[in-house]
Amino acid sequence: MVTMVQSVPGLSRLDFGSRRARYLDINEWLQERGPRLDARTVAHLESFDLVYRSLCSVMFNYVPLSGHPGGSISSGRFVQLLVFGAMDYDLSDPDRADADIISYAAGHKALGLYAMWALRNEVARIAAPELLPVGERQQLRLEDLLGFRRNPVTDTPLYLANRAKPLDGHPTPATPFVKLSTGASGVGLPASLGLAWAAADLFGTDAPRVHIIEGEGGLTPGRVAEALAAAGTMSLGNAVLHIDWNQASIDSDHVCRDDGTPGDYVQWTPAELAYLHDWNVIAVPDGFDFQQIAAAHLAAAEMDNGQPTAIVYRTVKGWRYGIEGRASHGAGHPLCSEGFYAAVAPLLSGLPVQLPHCDHGAQRCGAGANPVIVEACYWDALGVVRRALERRRPAVDALASRLKESRDRLAQRARALRDGAPRLDLAFAAATCATDEPPAQVVLKPGSTTTLRDALGGTLNYYNRLSGGAFVVAAADLLGSTSVNKIAEGFAPGFYNQRGNAESRTLAIGGICEDAMAAMLSGIATFGSHSAVGSSYGAFMAPLGHIAARLHAIGNQARQAVDGGPFRPFFMVCAHAGLKTGEDGPTHADPQPLQLLQGNFPLGMMITLTPWEPQEVWFLVSTALAKRPAVIAPFVTRPGETVLDRAALGLAPASAAVKGVYRLRAARGKGDGVVVLQGSAVTYAFVNEALPLVEAAGIDLNVFYVASAELFDLLPAVEREAIFPEEHSRVAIGITDFTLPTMDRWVRSERGRTHTLYPFRGGHYLGSGQGATVIAEAGLDGASQFAAVRDYLSGR
Repeated sequence: MVTMVQSVPGLSRLDFGSRRARYLDINEWLQERGPRLDARTVAHLESFDLVYRSLCSVMFNYVPLSGHPGGSISSGRFVQLLVFGAMDYDLSDPDRADADIISYAAGHKALGLYAMWALRNEVARIAAPELLPVGERQQLRLEDLLGFRRNPVTDTPLYLANRAKPLDGHPTPATPFVKLSTGASGVGLPASLGLAWAAADLFGTDAPRVHIIEGEGGLTPGRVAEALAAAGTMSLGNAVLHIDWNQASIDSDHVCRDDGTPGDYVQWTPAELAYLHDWNVIAVPDGFDFQQIAAAHLAAAEMDNGQPTAIVYRTVKGWRYGIEGRASHGAGHPLCSEGFYAAVAPLLSGLPVQLPHCDHGAQRCGAGANPVIVEACYWDALGVVRRALERRRPAVDALASRLKESRDRLAQRARALRDGAPRLDLAFAAATCATDEPPAQVVLKPGSTTTLRDALGGTLNYYNRLSGGAFVVAAADLLGSTSVNKIAEGFAPGFYNQRGNAESRTLAIGGICEDAMAAMLSGIATFGSHSAVGSSYGAFMAPLGHIAARLHAIGNQARQAVDGGPFRPFFMVCAHAGLKTGEDGPTHADPQPLQLLQGNFPLGMMITLTPWEPQEVWFLVSTALAKRPAVIAPFVTRPGETVLDRAALGLAPASAAVKGVYRLRAARGKGDGVVVLQGSAVTYAFVNEALPLVEAAGIDLNVFYVASAELFDLLPAVEREAIFPEEHSRVAIGITDFTLPTMDRWVRSERGRTHTLYPFRGGHYLGSGQGATVIAEAGLDGASQFAAVRDYLSGR
């Protein structure tokens, strides 16, 4: 027998404690308020849903083994009532900042997204063409479905003739009304919450709502629970999460605990998970009942307690498709099989045309079929779907009227920016001319002591004040430790809460949660009105934030291809970087993070910054902001550093860092050799300890410093060669705080690489202790550097 400890608060019961949020069973609401839809409207919605489900079947059939029909179908009815009902938006302008947003965190439902978008476009084309955007680029037409999961180099005849768009396997902003790249291991939900935060901060109390589509399987990644905690804690009331609870994933038909039976993956229900994190929960027992769905959407809009809302729809994956559960997750009927024709048979009833069976003489669609023939069959099938929708004119007219009502409601709201809304454009404008002299607020006096992290905090605080709070900060329980708290100085203290402390620029994102933090901050930056700064140990920030950073870069690339606008950066601060954090041991004092980011993104999307001396931080951060990459990753150390009189030491000015690579110390004559430095620990050791020994020995060196490999790469080739000639790399020796591969491009000779100093040169992880002792263990102290340089030169 288990005896509960009655005397300890919180352990005597396992019930939920008090919540700001509330729980609602929509059937109870319906009993009290009555149905919201008349019979004719329900019939119209049913008719459209049949077309939608059939189109999902067609798309999977002709792009075989590609897409996820089951979840696209199970979520279709509640998405239909969002885009044709609950949302306030203007179909003619996908980029309106004041419009409600729908965000498919469940990126694997992209097949359904494309089908719904194309049919919405058809509804407007047939019954209200004035609602359509002027250009094809801002539409997703039925013709564009020829590009489903197709590469831009596709050259099949109908794809080219119809100017079809290549539609990515998971959504990206190349598609109208899609703000984010989603689908990767739970990133979509926290990123979508970032959109909601930015919209709320920009518009205030009447902020656009962000409707997030996800399934219960998509709630299982750890970063999702972290993000749910963040949104509930900060009262992100304009976020509405629509959960397609169908119990089926790729491998399981029983994801969650249900009806007393343990789940295969988790032991919560979606409602419990959301309510645990202080989300309002609306339970929809039948997620295919339009009356329950419509009532749930209205109930969510009426929630007035300031908390985010989760609507949990109980559904069946692959409903009426002929294959249900996990078998329909990423699979479906074989190409042109009897199962496929059975699935679309209800749509064809009464139609004068039928779907093609892909017979072309001896050639029949099947494994290895001619793609031109398959495309022709696909195009014919899309034509059948188009005619089926055109024959449903009463339903189409009704849905077009709903689109007009959405546009009119948005106009009537007349949403306006809140008083004192941030102006990120002011920060970008200032950064473009900030590389001459730093402002007085960030000038550092030679001989004083500060830290790289403090210099970063001060620099970004300058831009934050200038922009009226366009920079928001978060950390993995390390705000003060990594000095990002300085960025929010001058604004409301404490953590942000949408209702109670909306002027704060400091976000609590779940605690020690680098995963959700990076994803949510990327969503904030994506909205376009803010930048965002997340900080943790570099050992954790670089690997855990990598997926969110990559998806953010992909999203920026996709959006730029459509609108031509600049990227929207956020900061991943890799703090307590390198060996100077030796007291924390090798688990934290990690030289590997730079290698995870540097050189692993297309040019211009990621800029890493590796300042060695605090005066460089202003120039590097300002230059990076002016370049507008998707992600900026500064590497800053923890201990205090002496601000150097660089001119007195014969060193290049800190402003030279803006080139990414610069000559820190020029040889007095022809030069005996080339040394390339990277990292604060080794460069301070070189300047303070090794350089005097080098000069005493009469060795004349050209010494270069790598402050940002990416800023250097963005220079014209002629300028790069002038700064660091190719011949230097063939005679150079490197000394770095990081890993050997980060020296590859600067040290090209085998002998140079053999003599290059780096933390893992001894073939093992380093031990714990004061930074100086760990540096000495690695052979990176000044005396060891001098010996390595001397030995290298003497053996040449």
